Amino acid sequence: MSTHAAMPARGRTRPGAHARGHSRSSWAVPVTLGAAYGLYASFILRNNGASAGRQFWYGLITAVALAALCFALGRIQHTMLPLVRAVAYGALTAAAIGLLVGLTDSSVLRSAALGLAVGLGMFISTFYIYYTHEKT
Repeated sequence: MSTHAAMPARGRTRPGAHARGHSRSSWAVPVTLGAAYGLYASFILRNNGASAGRQFWYGLITAVALAALCFALGRIQHTMLPLVRAVAYGALTAAAIGLLVGLTDSSVLRSAALGLAVGLGMFISTFYIYYTHEKT
């Protein structure tokens, strides 16, 4: 009786695979985005005055929050449909931009409208990218 020459092995990984599947960019990109966002939020909150502890803590909290949300979205994005993934990226972008505009002492309507406009642009662009690159 003949058998197959190469039997598929179960449980083996590639030689270059990480143990948990985390690459450097999976945490470096959210940390960089969070740091830039937190710095910008603290500079907006400063409002041409002297720097104080309030701006530092606000920038740190917003940086950690955005980095954690970006990391979490990056970890689960492959399990989502392209439409849901685009909605998630659009909502995250809309909330982040709306918060930054709200720090400039503008009206709530202006910050919501600008956040919605930028979030809609992010939704359209990410949906186009994910839908056209979808593997069937």
